[in-house]
Amino acid sequence: MIAFAMNHVYAVVMAGGVGSRFWPRSRERSPKQFLDIVGEGTMIQNTVARLEPLIPPMNTIIVTNKLQQELIYQQLPFLPKENILVEPVGRNTAPCIGWAASWIKHIDPKGVMVVLPADHLIQNVGEFLRIVSVAVGVAEETDALLTIGIQPSHPETGFGYIQFDDIEERNPLAAKGVFPVKTFAEKPNIETAEKFLASGDFLWNSGMFVWKASSILQEIQTHLPDLFEQLLVLEASAQQPTFKTVLEQTYGMMKSISIDYGVMEKAGHVYVVKGDFGWSDVGSWDEVVRLSRTNGEGNFHRGTVVTKDSKNNYVDAGSKVVATIGVEDLIVVVTEDAVLISRKGKSQDVKEIVDYIRRKQMNDFL
Repeated sequence: MIAFAMNHVYAVVMAGGVGSRFWPRSRERSPKQFLDIVGEGTMIQNTVARLEPLIPPMNTIIVTNKLQQELIYQQLPFLPKENILVEPVGRNTAPCIGWAASWIKHIDPKGVMVVLPADHLIQNVGEFLRIVSVAVGVAEETDALLTIGIQPSHPETGFGYIQFDDIEERNPLAAKGVFPVKTFAEKPNIETAEKFLASGDFLWNSGMFVWKASSILQEIQTHLPDLFEQLLVLEASAQQPTFKTVLEQTYGMMKSISIDYGVMEKAGHVYVVKGDFGWSDVGSWDEVVRLSRTNGEGNFHRGTVVTKDSKNNYVDAGSKVVATIGVEDLIVVVTEDAVLISRKGKSQDVKEIVDYIRRKQMNDFL
């Protein structure tokens, strides 16, 4: 069993997303991370559970929003309530991570953060924990900012990429699978993704990070000085009775910016740890289809599904009875008040449907 000798390691789980690509099951009040989309248990429960050999619940911090606060209490009742940081408004990952870093540094100046999205799938947990422990070891000994990059298996256009310096002779950390980052790349088109894969020095950007709380705050001070000053305001008022008011006012003034764009792309001493542990961001219904076990006709059924002359379909019937006749390559998801029917390969466009529903102010369906 992997374990750390010192108790200065903290998990920061980012759990404020809406998961609009998983409509109609994912809604604003019960988004993707609180659903059992893949496997047993909800995604956030699995995220916290897989970390326990390294990081005890008392050192696990969840950053969420007002709509999802009660779900956190329900699904993770063993977490101390003071470990739930509730953002009054979403401002992307830099403010989220900055607030968590400030919180950790206040209680533990030596604290090391393992920052993770709440809604990823990891199939080889043992290898994942090994990679995280390697990253934590480097972060404890240096002021490096580390991210975990995934060894790509195909030319994926839905992920950002990280290019690393693979010249091992000038990298003392190469033996640990830790390499300096050369550049971050946005989601590419298929031709560029094929070139990335062929080059051998690009990894998928997983959105997972490891660093000292003090190190990321120093970089925020350098590259996002306005945000740093706002974090100081929050820290100074943390124990005051007016904190909630200060939090709402201060967060309202924060710029919405990602930690990648705001810090990682500009900072020095940025490293990537190579990982290959059955990772998926489960970013669409098509990805769920890819991860699901099918029957002899290529169908996956959840709930009561009756079929005739149908193959290669994914059907989540909810509490209804769904019958398919003579159809192929469909994704069908049924809830009490909505039905999604999509051709395979098109489910990324579900977000456009959600945007339309929002523009029409059909809030009962969000």
